[in-house]
Amino acid sequence: MTTPNNQSSLQHWIDWLLQLHPKEVDLGLDRIRLVAESMQLLRLDPFVISVAGTNGKGSSVAMLVSILKAAGYQVGAYTSPHIQSFNERIQINGLPVSDAEITDAFAQIEAARGGVKLTYFEFATLAALVVFKQSALDVLVLEVGLGGRLDAVNVVDADAALITAIGIDHIEWLGDDRSVIATEKAGIMRAGKLAVCSDSAPPESLHAYAKQRAVPLMQLNKDFALECSEEQWSVIGLSDVFKKRADLELKNLPPPSLKGAFQLQNAAGVVALLSLQKHLSIGVDAIRIGLQQAKHPGRLDSFQSHGQSWLVDVAHNPQSAEALADYLGQNSTNELEAGYTAIFSVLNDKDALPMVQMIAPFVKKWVIVDLSIPRATSIEALTALLMDAGVSESHVLPQESMRQAVTFVQKSSNTPILVWGSFFTVSQVYECLDERLDLL
Repeated sequence: MTTPNNQSSLQHWIDWLLQLHPKEVDLGLDRIRLVAESMQLLRLDPFVISVAGTNGKGSSVAMLVSILKAAGYQVGAYTSPHIQSFNERIQINGLPVSDAEITDAFAQIEAARGGVKLTYFEFATLAALVVFKQSALDVLVLEVGLGGRLDAVNVVDADAALITAIGIDHIEWLGDDRSVIATEKAGIMRAGKLAVCSDSAPPESLHAYAKQRAVPLMQLNKDFALECSEEQWSVIGLSDVFKKRADLELKNLPPPSLKGAFQLQNAAGVVALLSLQKHLSIGVDAIRIGLQQAKHPGRLDSFQSHGQSWLVDVAHNPQSAEALADYLGQNSTNELEAGYTAIFSVLNDKDALPMVQMIAPFVKKWVIVDLSIPRATSIEALTALLMDAGVSESHVLPQESMRQAVTFVQKSSNTPILVWGSFFTVSQVYECLDERLDLL
């Protein structure tokens, strides 16, 4: 494939980037630091908030950006993966940047990298930093891709760190020890810079890491707490940390626009982090508005399509599947008693059996698809997985493509549709449902 330039299309660049490095994931900061330093991207002017965790990162970023916008700040955000278009990864004030801005950034990186082989994610991270450097921004919110300590995003020193729920995922790269994983997440923290953990019971290794490196770490249910009533919630205890700030008692807040009881845990971490920042001025009104206006596609997204009820969620590991199961249980109605028809596919490196076991009680029929991408699970393996989870083979309905799967449920299902299993499953379904595209 020919090397693209700043006149090439974004798709040409992406196709080229995907074959540039032999490994999909190659953790380490040496390569990206060399290029970032040569491009003067390591020390940017805006206040930097880095976000790591197993689940809840994307939702927390969405709420951070929404609240900061409501407070009048110019905000850049870098997230991954995207649902429909690469541009979603690099946003300014909640809006994806243009193809031209991204391809221009790619061209600058290609000119600067010399012989350094960068992964797709490293190239994308540098592109975000280039775009942000060229924009007049006050705050950057950077979401870690995988782990934390050795993730490309960690090449930038954070002024504040948020660590969300810590679970087991990406076993091939991070292992299956939650304590070790917590240490990897903790790697985004910096000495003397505030860090907040919205996991109410993180491994002790997180605190040990913070103590060893002189990081002031605030943890949910340890240093501050979340109180809920039927329609409102409060963050309490922050004024005990900063005794001169009585205004830090944030009471009677509206629920986040993002669905799911677990979003209150994410929101509590976000509100605590922003409220405790000396360099940011975040009023209660901005917090209220930001919580109510936050958007994050693909997370418990419910809608009607051609008279059918759809629920779409990117649950892709046991922890997020448990959250989805909790939501399904709490929102059971007469319409749902017959069970969902699920469009399901999962990547082959996931701990998928407990995922399916948690969701199976809510599903009547399973429409399965091979996603036809690297790490996709074959139809045969998906069928075996479902049967291992106790699903009757007669309830498993294989389809040759996602387009065929969506058409099949549209024509044959009189039950609500549940889409879940991976970001790629959700992305491919959205591509088949044109009426959802304007929401992404």
